[in-house]
Amino acid sequence: MSIVKSLLSRRAFTALAGAAVIATAMPVTSFAAEVTIPIIVKDTTSFYWQIVLAGARKAGQDLGVKVPELGAQAESDINGQISILENAVAGKPAAIVISPTEFKALGKPIDEAAKSVPIIGIDSGADSKAFKSFLTTDNVQGGRIAADGLAAAIKEMTGKEEGDIVILTNLPGVGSLEQRREGFLDQIKTKHPGLKVIADKYGDGQATTGLNMMTDLITANPKLVGVFASNLILAQGVGQAIAENKLGDKIKVIGFDSDDKTVGFLKDGAIAGLVVQDPYRMGYDGIKTALAVSKGEKVPENVDTGANLVTKANMADPKIDALLNPKIK
Repeated sequence: MSIVKSLLSRRAFTALAGAAVIATAMPVTSFAAEVTIPIIVKDTTSFYWQIVLAGARKAGQDLGVKVPELGAQAESDINGQISILENAVAGKPAAIVISPTEFKALGKPIDEAAKSVPIIGIDSGADSKAFKSFLTTDNVQGGRIAADGLAAAIKEMTGKEEGDIVILTNLPGVGSLEQRREGFLDQIKTKHPGLKVIADKYGDGQATTGLNMMTDLITANPKLVGVFASNLILAQGVGQAIAENKLGDKIKVIGFDSDDKTVGFLKDGAIAGLVVQDPYRMGYDGIKTALAVSKGEKVPENVDTGANLVTKANMADPKIDALLNPKIK
């Protein structure tokens, strides 16, 4: 072999060896493993939202997607959620799944975010048309289910669908809660006219406020026979007030969503029923839908994830038990 050929052979070998080193250094990953889809909930401390996050986490594991679990420390922290959304967009994820804390306030931030990344909505709406898909309980129907459940509980207690009732909403301006209120009030008016709504009040996002509101209503309205507490936090406070005053056999309560505390009230009779959603599915399918959108796949604009009325009589049914005792780890 000539000196020239020898040198060329060595250079070729060196180049190939260098290429092999570079190839070895580069990580070999699939498309899905590189995908990041944050989920932003209303309150990371709430049991309900922990179930949503558990569903999203499982979807991430099943689909090979990185799912940062984000959210404020209280549903009332609207500005906090807006900041979290802006920071998430800055990270340039494949898509974002979000449950807006407040309908009006989150409209423009979501519009702005959607200019850079696909947005999937879950649970509660916002004043925006930028969602690629929206997965939620039909909250108007959820309110109707609550009205029917309350009417049935009052009739079982008194023999008739008559009497004074109240509706308590956790916070004003929250899309899902306003829809539940709307459905409840409409169903009472059209299907259960013997029930009279004597109070329609809003809380401030705290269970203690629900307790205090309910205690005041008990004192001021001795003829009160029913209450609809339209979310988990209020149901906790209202249930506690009924339990402390031992009024479960005189005032029937329908709550919304569940945790150990409200299920305990259901077992003890302080709460007559709970309208239970499927938050695990909401989180799981939210991530699954976001991944599909990020790949350019067609997805449904709206998905109803369902709601069921849980009572002491049906809480042991396998389907209901799975909703009451979801796997969050």
